[in-house]
Amino acid sequence: MGIYALRKLLYGLAVMAGVVAVVFVLFNILPGDPARMTMGQRSDVQSLEAVRKEFGLDKSKPVQFFLYVNDLSPISVHENTPENQEKYGYVKMFKIGDDAWVLKKPYLRRSYQTKRDVTTILGETVPNTFVLALTAMIFATIIGVFLGVLSAVYKGTWIDKAANMFAILGISAPAFFAGIIIAWFFGFVLSDYTGLNMSGSLYSYDPFEGEIITLRNLWLPMITLGLRPLAIIVQLTRSAMLDVLSQDYIRTARAKGLSRKTIIYKHALKNALNPVITAISGWFASLLAGSFFVEYIFGYNGLGRTTVYALEMSDFPVVMGSILFIAFVFVVVNILVDLLYAWIDPRVKLA
Repeated sequence: MGIYALRKLLYGLAVMAGVVAVVFVLFNILPGDPARMTMGQRSDVQSLEAVRKEFGLDKSKPVQFFLYVNDLSPISVHENTPENQEKYGYVKMFKIGDDAWVLKKPYLRRSYQTKRDVTTILGETVPNTFVLALTAMIFATIIGVFLGVLSAVYKGTWIDKAANMFAILGISAPAFFAGIIIAWFFGFVLSDYTGLNMSGSLYSYDPFEGEIITLRNLWLPMITLGLRPLAIIVQLTRSAMLDVLSQDYIRTARAKGLSRKTIIYKHALKNALNPVITAISGWFASLLAGSFFVEYIFGYNGLGRTTVYALEMSDFPVVMGSILFIAFVFVVVNILVDLLYAWIDPRVKLA
């Protein structure tokens, strides 16, 4: 198990290395001068040169890439100065001349526009996106399993056909299209009845109470983001339930006179949830990435909305940091799922 985990960890590091290289190349061959984007079109030459030196843009591309990787790496080499120690927050391991090998958290640089640390910006928005993705996954799981069980139990009836139609629509409709329709219909047309708004963040400001949680702003983006995984969970649950309900032990349970409710929820559903759990583990990371346009449509202050705004402003450090964070989440989730499979079924390690 240890060797298997180490191999998966090395695969994950290789994937992250590839993502770092692709992200750096992609955002360093785009047209435009980041220094001029930061200072404005009418800035003087001295100011532009100072900004380029501050962000390391005056160096060659290979040197910029080396410095970028050095900033991202938790074990790196930096000049041992008080300014660097405050900037990176590192722990010095050992010194080599004027430089030192240090242990630190990954440094994602600073925003071109606000000059704030990208880590700080992401830290303010990632929790909101995490709440949105988690609630969307809970919504999709509960409703999806319920509809899937109904569809399997009432196979061939109008309930089954309606559930299948809903699943097909949920898979077919892109999130940005569904978001626009849901925002317009429930947040505008029926807003007097639903009490929901077309846009709004998880936290709002009250002049008397200060910052407060506004859960009603979570409903529409949560439903929009959860539609696709909900549709897939419906189909997976239905397929697994139909397979389990045809097993011999289910027929034996019926012959013993157990109630229909006991057979379905205690014996059948319990053994039909394995593919659903697999889908949930894979979809959670996808929802973090899929929230970009949903947050933008609903004006929800999360990682996706921040990234889209940063891209509009050509604030590349924020965009690069966001992409690397999403890639890191995908890698970590995939590794954990693989290790969970190997722990449940030892045959996976031999595959």
